[in-house]
Amino acid sequence: MSSWRSWHRPLSVFSAVMALGALVSAVGLVVDDRILLGAPIWAKPFKFSLSFTAYGLTLAWMLAQTTWGRRTGWWAGNVVVLTALVEMALVIGQVIRGKRSHFNAETAFDANLYTVMGLTVVALWAATLVIAVLLLRTRLADRATAWAIRGGVLIALVGAGLGFLMAQPTAEQRAAGNLDTADVIGAHSVGVPDGGPAMPLTGWSTTGGDLRIPHFVGMHALQLLPLLLIALVLLAPRIARLRDARVRLRLVRVATVGYAGLVALTTWQALRGQPLIRPDAATLMAAGVLLAGVAAGVRAALRTAPEPESVRTETEPASASKEFTA
Repeated sequence: MSSWRSWHRPLSVFSAVMALGALVSAVGLVVDDRILLGAPIWAKPFKFSLSFTAYGLTLAWMLAQTTWGRRTGWWAGNVVVLTALVEMALVIGQVIRGKRSHFNAETAFDANLYTVMGLTVVALWAATLVIAVLLLRTRLADRATAWAIRGGVLIALVGAGLGFLMAQPTAEQRAAGNLDTADVIGAHSVGVPDGGPAMPLTGWSTTGGDLRIPHFVGMHALQLLPLLLIALVLLAPRIARLRDARVRLRLVRVATVGYAGLVALTTWQALRGQPLIRPDAATLMAAGVLLAGVAAGVRAALRTAPEPESVRTETEPASASKEFTA
């Protein structure tokens, strides 16, 4: 497997810039005591910078795995970099002005900035879709790696797409009947106004639904599914069953399906205006069914007996680990 030097360079540099942006935003959290919608004003650029750091690095690595349409992938990665930089510039610019960046229609200038931000998000999503298609067309020797990469990017696309639900007028905003003159159109929360009681660190609503939850969960499948496979490969020398490539493949499949179910569950919960930390009986029942299904899948995946010691070789774990070498 190629080294980190073959990763998509603009995305790698972009991730370094975003890591620096996270540090700058962290300083802003300490020295700037302004509050916007119940949260420190620098919290949004801090979280966005961290998220884009992980997003950019993961896509940079994934693009290095492609064997088909590499030039197209290079340009798609560049589009991700450009659009994400524009979005971050607008977010930070609004922080400096003391204004909210999302859903802001207070003035024509603010509305135009939000429109530009929306266009950059659409372009970023489309570029990621192109990368997903290239990954689907790429033949990877290790099937578990293929599942982790493809499952991660496809679920991340769904998670990113859920962000478009937030841009729609809420039921309360439509009922007010003044969308042409409203200062705010769209919201993170469902059933309650943005800026109410929230969870620490995440800022997710504790009194209503919050679409940022499935958005966050879905987008980070991009990192978590490949990281799961890395963990399985690292544990293979110590756990006999994990030395079987078929077992690792089955476990990754179960994790992918289970993760998709988690995105669906958190989306359903948020759309019903229900806080994450206060699930009702229906949500708990659905979560129980999902958990039981994943547990059954894991049990079935582990049923394959390991190869006898006499015929087992040490080459498989080592070769599998090469999928993730830097």
